[in-house]
Amino acid sequence: MSINVSAQGQDRPELRKAIEEIAGSGFVGVQLRVNDEQGEWTGSAGVRELGQGAEPLTSGHFRIGSTTKNFVATTVLMLVAEGGIGLDAPVADYLPEFGLDRRITTRMLLQHTSGVFNHTGELYEDGTIALGVPWQGKEWVDKRFHTYLPEELVRLSLSKPARFEPGAGWSYANTNYVLARLVIERVTGRSFAEELRRLVLGPLGMTGTVAPGASSDVPEPYNHGYYRYEDAGREKTIDVTRHNPTWVSAGGDMISTTQDLHTYFSALMGGKLLPAALLAEMRTPDATCGYGLGVFAQDMGPGGTIFHHNGATMGSAALMYGTADGSKTLTAGLTYVGDAELSIAPAFQHAQLTLVNEVFGGARAEEARQTA
Repeated sequence: MSINVSAQGQDRPELRKAIEEIAGSGFVGVQLRVNDEQGEWTGSAGVRELGQGAEPLTSGHFRIGSTTKNFVATTVLMLVAEGGIGLDAPVADYLPEFGLDRRITTRMLLQHTSGVFNHTGELYEDGTIALGVPWQGKEWVDKRFHTYLPEELVRLSLSKPARFEPGAGWSYANTNYVLARLVIERVTGRSFAEELRRLVLGPLGMTGTVAPGASSDVPEPYNHGYYRYEDAGREKTIDVTRHNPTWVSAGGDMISTTQDLHTYFSALMGGKLLPAALLAEMRTPDATCGYGLGVFAQDMGPGGTIFHHNGATMGSAALMYGTADGSKTLTAGLTYVGDAELSIAPAFQHAQLTLVNEVFGGARAEEARQTA
């Protein structure tokens, strides 16, 4: 693949080199935005669309996968601040129809300590896999415009054995955030998209971020993402930029831009959205894995602690990092050819490490987490 590289802002050869290497490692396209003491730098590498020569947009829309969870967590905590939701209240008080274990609290949903089965499937410690809704191969391709109701996903999860007793462990489950979004909607009487607009998007002037619901569309302009699968013994690659994201729901359905992610995360980390006490709660990590309430905390040694929530979904991924005061951020959108084997995962982890090292420095050589 030929590599196109473009950049705006001051010359940052180390960033230009990094995105060129990332594009060459198997990604279709990379768009990067860095805001730090040197100002703002944006750049892109790779191509906007397979088989075409146009370089990727630096301000294109893309699916942000599990980065969605941070937006959901922030919305919940803003409603906690307003008095509408209790952080340590039983979720069953808000959603009695599911018969949830009364020990499960709002906090447990946000921190993935509820123990509920993940509706997109579970990988157990002994290597066995329990399937959930289809999200791989031809089965997902054939159902990629199907609408799943959030209640349907929750009931699927609750039909399976819990991973552990509430509060007794940590397990990343998209269903926790489906439940969190349902709590938002039950308490406010409005859709998550409406509450997100009221609390976050409107006040921050974010015009490129969408909570799409069952819509398959991505706002123009955008870079293209793809999926490779086997059909009757033949390998096929299709454009999956458009698909119905209700299979993952609040676990990873949102769309944004690198500009909006910077605006948002800089404001969140800088204390402009949450009261100091709730921001501190959000950033206090579980000892097991460094996950707070919808955000990872990463110790950079001499570089201090940075916070992030990355995400990956079909053919598209997002990076969102920031310092504790929000003064330095790294936001990126990556497009690629996904497959059932998740073969892009090592390249995605390497991309995270490369960019974090370049922007924040002092990184310890630990494996980057993929939060798809």
